[in-house]
Formats: sequence, C-alpha cells, structure tokens
Amino acid sequence: MTSKRTDKRTNLYLTGFMGTGKTSIGREVAKALRYRFVDSDRWIEKNCGMKIPEIFASKGEEWFREQEHRFVEEGHPDEGCVVACGGGLITVDRTRRALESKGLLVALFASPETVLLRTSRNKNRPLLQTEDPETRIRELMAQRDPIYQSVPLAVSTDGRAFGDVRDAILRIYRNHR
Repeated sequence: MTSKRTDKRTNLYLTGFMGTGKTSIGREVAKALRYRFVDSDRWIEKNCGMKIPEIFASKGEEWFREQEHRFVEEGHPDEGCVVACGGGLITVDRTRRALESKGLLVALFASPETVLLRTSRNKNRPLLQTEDPETRIRELMAQRDPIYQSVPLAVSTDGRAFGDVRDAILRIYRNHR
C-alpha cells in the first residue's frame, strides 16, 4: 500500500481575495511547518523598487500581473515555502496553471463586510482607493469569486479564531500534499 505522504516539502500557496488572511495566517502556517514564508506582493515590490500602488499608477495592472507570473516562475524556492499570493494572481490562467504545477493551492474566503473591515485602514490596496470601497469590493468579488471557488481546497476565515483557521489549513496541507 502506498502513502500520500512524501519527503518532499511541497509548497503551500494561499490564494483568495484581499483581506482574507493570506499573509497573517500564512506566516503562522509557515512557522508551524518550519517553512519559509514568502509574500508575492512583497517580492514584487522589492524587485521593482516600488510599492504596489506606485506600480499600478506608473506601469498598470497588466504589467503588474506579468510580475506576478514572474514571481511564480522564479521568485521563490521549489519547496519548503508557504506563499501568500496576491489577490489577483490566480485570475490570469497561465499564472494559475504555473502555480498549480508547483504545489498545493488553498483558497481563503471572507465576506465583503469582513474584507472591508480588514482593509479599511490599508492604503496599499490600489484597487480599493475609490470613493466607495465597499461597492468596489463587491464588484471585484463578483468577478473573482468563481475563480477562487474553482480551487478544490478552501477555508473560510469569517468569524473564526486565528488558530482555528491556521489549524484547518495545516490539516488540509498534511492530508493533500
């Protein structure tokens, strides 16, 4: 009888809408696994020498999505990482396919109200710098949720204790890698 488990330290990729907890939960999951934590947005900022809002303003969203693809291809080790993916990273088919070939993908979900609460004081969210961020969140979620929902492994972060979410992700990872 063969086991699912492998000695390889398969990368874990956390995806989902902004404000669902990918970065904060991802750091804790990485600690628990003794893996390296990598945030795709921070990698892009470091490599471009600009913050995300500056990139969007000067280079545009399409150029940013190309940088996300570059991150997936060359911006992190092939194993032993927990990666917080930018909210739009898997919205580009070729980037999603590349990501899925590199490790286990888990989608995190939260309600629009929770996302608004979690992102309201963060000015590093160029897509929410509008007069009505709640409406923009709902519009973007309507566009992106079908993509996130197509990820077979998912965890809701709404109304759940931080440790509960971390432990759910760890269980999923250990059972599916």
